Amino acid sequence: MNKLKQKFLKLIVLGLLLSPLGATSQTDEGALKNIYKTSLTNGMSYLWLDYLSNTIGGRLSGSTNAELAVQYTKRELEKLGLDKVWLQPVMVPKWERGEKEMAYISTNGELDKVNICALGGSVATPENGVKAKVIEVGSHKDLESLGEDKIKGKIVFINRALQPDLINTFEAYGGCSSERYRGAAEASKYGAVGTIVRSLSSRQDDYPHTGSMSYGDLPAEKRIPSAAISTNDAVKLSEALKKDKDLEFFFEMSCQQFDDVQSYNVIGEITGSEFPNEYIIVGGHLDSWDLGDGAHDDGAGVVQSMDVLRLLIENGIKPKRSIRVVLFMNEENGLRGGRKYAEIAKEKGEKHIFALESDAGGFTPRGFSFDGSDLMLKKIDTWRPLFKPYLIHFFEKGYSGADIGPLKNDDILLAGLRPDSQRYFDHHHAANDTFEHVNKRELELGAATMTALVYLVDKYGVEISLEMKDIKD
Repeated sequence: MNKLKQKFLKLIVLGLLLSPLGATSQTDEGALKNIYKTSLTNGMSYLWLDYLSNTIGGRLSGSTNAELAVQYTKRELEKLGLDKVWLQPVMVPKWERGEKEMAYISTNGELDKVNICALGGSVATPENGVKAKVIEVGSHKDLESLGEDKIKGKIVFINRALQPDLINTFEAYGGCSSERYRGAAEASKYGAVGTIVRSLSSRQDDYPHTGSMSYGDLPAEKRIPSAAISTNDAVKLSEALKKDKDLEFFFEMSCQQFDDVQSYNVIGEITGSEFPNEYIIVGGHLDSWDLGDGAHDDGAGVVQSMDVLRLLIENGIKPKRSIRVVLFMNEENGLRGGRKYAEIAKEKGEKHIFALESDAGGFTPRGFSFDGSDLMLKKIDTWRPLFKPYLIHFFEKGYSGADIGPLKNDDILLAGLRPDSQRYFDHHHAANDTFEHVNKRELELGAATMTALVYLVDKYGVEISLEMKDIKD
């Protein structure tokens, strides 16, 4: 057989392997149907979330509530009859908000109260607060052009709104998040005494949205307090500055950073029947911010990930590969849990072939974003028709998730569940990220969608043979 014919036959084989008919069957359609039915009629995710949100509440890293969440989820995983359940120690930051923050605009002798919250990791204001004139900028990048003469001794107000015409609200959020994270460090270089950052929210309301910030390598004496201001009050402050450039802003915060403390990742495993040393993981982060109860961010991802293993068991699916649920600690202000898991996996020489993260809220699932080789994505894409009856069509290359990111290498496929994002940043990191804003059916659809993908990856794998690689070349 000449080389041309060999190449032709290999291409036919590759086409069959990557075609829907070659990759899936009516058995798979039935399996997915049963998974969705079980989740929607006998799901546990909503009940678990109710307890996490309403009995435990916000779960800031290093807090008592975070420890309660560790113990609760460990107990619930043990009830499922998994082959292994354990706690993986990890040292995490401990930051506390302190007393409720206070702020007002002072103009012409009148005081107008506004809604703020300390950004995670911020230092406190002096005991009697900070009161100073305000300079408004659209981005921390504007500070250099203003210089120290115009900034020193003032409070920098960074008023940058999420871009409203971006359909993917995560893209809009990503375009602004550096203002929150780096604003204080940059303003301090020019002698500012504090920063006020417009909340990274999609709507106009009175809720300030917290989130992580960093001083980088600034010495302690150079660090200035930083707070988020609600979108309504950002508009109010901006309008007030147009009328009176000499107005003063006052804010008071008592937050505090403590030494690191020990916490845990919570891990449960179903050991694979054929390839026990190949690992598939599914997870979300157990910690949350403290203003709400962390129902969407990321209680939803935690309980959906737990339910993936339960749904496999309930449907009599015995995985060929070992499947783990990993509930990561400290995604919000350090990513210590994700890094620790990857570190231990590397030390043990564990082979992870697939990792799926849910950290985009409990809204209606639209599909997945994937981070892996083009050949892996081609194989995954053959499964798209199986999800069409559930109106889940989004299978695209893109960002997977923060906690599974440290596992990235050439042999693993990473994926992120992608729910509808339009309402997510109404609640993200704010006091209204609470249980009543999660829809039971939407949450359970997400759990089923994750389980369906894990089922397919376990059955067919994501590996591309050397022969297939040769064909591509």
